[in-house]
Amino acid sequence: MKPLAGAAHSHGPMIERRSFLAGAGALFCTGLAPREAEALERAEGLFAASCMRRDGSFGCAIFSDRGEVVSSVTLPDRGHDVAFDPISRRAVAFARRPRTFAIIFDPLSGETLQTLSSPEGRHYFGHGFFSPDGRLMYATEHDYDAARGLIAVYDVAAGFRRIGEVDAHGMDTHEALLMPDGETIVLANGGLETHPDYGRQILNLPTMEPAIVFLDRRSGDLIDRIPVSQDIHKLSLHHIAIDGKRRVWFGGQYQGAASDAPPLVGFAEPGNPLSLTELRPDDLASLANYIGSVAASRDGERIAVSSPVGDSVLILDAATGNVLRRLSLTDGCGLAPDGAGFLATNGEGSVLRLEEDDRPAHAELQWDNHILALG
Repeated sequence: MKPLAGAAHSHGPMIERRSFLAGAGALFCTGLAPREAEALERAEGLFAASCMRRDGSFGCAIFSDRGEVVSSVTLPDRGHDVAFDPISRRAVAFARRPRTFAIIFDPLSGETLQTLSSPEGRHYFGHGFFSPDGRLMYATEHDYDAARGLIAVYDVAAGFRRIGEVDAHGMDTHEALLMPDGETIVLANGGLETHPDYGRQILNLPTMEPAIVFLDRRSGDLIDRIPVSQDIHKLSLHHIAIDGKRRVWFGGQYQGAASDAPPLVGFAEPGNPLSLTELRPDDLASLANYIGSVAASRDGERIAVSSPVGDSVLILDAATGNVLRRLSLTDGCGLAPDGAGFLATNGEGSVLRLEEDDRPAHAELQWDNHILALG
């Protein structure tokens, strides 16, 4: 769905469908309705995404690469991204800011297992991930009275009890991922000051300080904070993906004049300034100063970025930054690795394998901003 004014990947652990089913046990398979069972059998990959149903209610759906819905869970309001723990096989749908819920559910049955609420004075930023051993869950949060971003830490075995928080060294802490070493958190601080009392209005446009931040997962210590240069300080960084060389690619959402047309894509590495990718003027224009999602291919050699505002998707060579393919996709935002390519979704219910299909599948719902690949 297209973003609201001032609004803002994908990413995460991936497992094979057969392994997923084996872990779920035979009881689940016998409990599926025939239509969902057939969809699961045909699926080559499984994905999760928040959505809006035809009746206007909100949910999070598990669906196949063919766009067939296997299960869904109801959400109390609009969701954003999803986290998945392949060890416990539980998923978490996070609320879109500035809302305060996170729904833990069984991705195969769609059963709600638990509802979390952010502490008083905080709201979720829509993203999170699990530790490699599944013992901890991390979620981006906003301490809005202090205009301070946080990474909240939850003890999974203790019923997802919130056991601590880590300073994000900035504000508007949106997407956070775990680096391949399993020990480093990378996060995108968008730099936008907002407060629920003022909706999604930006309160600090002249003084924005977006940055990519690296943290030690265990100690919370700052490893590096890499800011956007002052000349384009209105380039809010919200979404990220990690390539095969462990570089963190980002997509920006520019809050200045449309005529400025700053670079929107680049990558970060600890110890170095942000590296910005120079796109051709027509490619840059197709993004309409707004990137809504970023994803890396499974081999880490390509990066996909989407613009629901510009109705376009670009696929880049991660080694050179060159654009390999350009696609038009109305209200297209969700991206995830799929086989050798990418899967994309849009606000009209389309599910499209970007480098294989000419005809997208359609679901009877509106997909939201992000996709998580489950297998």
